[in-house]
Amino acid sequence: MMPPRRDFYEILGVPRGASQDEIQRAYRKLARDNHPDVNKDPAAEDRFKEASEAYSVLSDPATRRRYDAFGADFRQVPDDVDPETWARARGRGARQGRAGQAGTGGFGGFGQDVDLDDLLGGIFTGRGGRAGRGWGPIPGADQEAEIELTVEEAYHGGRRSITLGDSRRLDVEIPAGVTDGQRIRLAGQGGRGGDGAPAGDLYLIVRIAPHPRYRVEGRDIYVHLPVTPWEAALGAPVVVETPGGEAKVKVPAGTSSGRRLRLRGRGMPGARGKPGDLYAEVRIMVPPQLSEEERRLFEQLAAVSTFDPRRR
Repeated sequence: MMPPRRDFYEILGVPRGASQDEIQRAYRKLARDNHPDVNKDPAAEDRFKEASEAYSVLSDPATRRRYDAFGADFRQVPDDVDPETWARARGRGARQGRAGQAGTGGFGGFGQDVDLDDLLGGIFTGRGGRAGRGWGPIPGADQEAEIELTVEEAYHGGRRSITLGDSRRLDVEIPAGVTDGQRIRLAGQGGRGGDGAPAGDLYLIVRIAPHPRYRVEGRDIYVHLPVTPWEAALGAPVVVETPGGEAKVKVPAGTSSGRRLRLRGRGMPGARGKPGDLYAEVRIMVPPQLSEEERRLFEQLAAVSTFDPRRR
């Protein structure tokens, strides 16, 4: 048996009533602590993927409402099912008990105690209702596959051709701004149905590949920003590369390495919400070789400056 999926709120360590800001803060911390680039623990990557999946669901208000209503089955429950009807069906199944519930509980991804006839209006029983109960045509199972994208592909979206394990080749439309762990639904591309029933859906799980320049956490993008000592000391406008093109950022006077400069809305686009932010992390770089004039000026600065970063 497959182990039960962990609750997404539990994964992020937040209560069910958590605000969007609380969910985002919790995800950012988990992503920083478990990102494969910084944490070499073999289990860290699994924790990172788990947190990314939880965040992709709970950060979207509409998807979060479905998850709150239907739990782990939220992807399999049809869109037109009423949450109250679902709850009543589960409650009735629980009262009837688990033994001898052929045709009612334990079906597919709908939990063990759901009365599917009440929930789905008897689509598995035929027109005759309960007296003529029978399974009839069985819809195909939903399936999952992973798709790896570069940061640029995830940012811009577009069409991709993929080859599945059964050698099928599909053209997929990637929405702009997809995040790591997000699922892309391809209706009718899952398992085949029986007796003429419709096929299931295929869910592509997005995996964003490591990038030499960018680090992505949720919808936020982090990039190193190299600056000269004089730009950091005096302040200056500098150009920073982003997946959406060049942007200008003002480096404040007196900036040290490690300072993050925030560019609002320059992170991953938001399909149904606000975009993420881009954080430029300052790295002060010195010339590898000094000219005579540069050396003279640095020596002059060393002679007159009283600054000591090691002084407490």
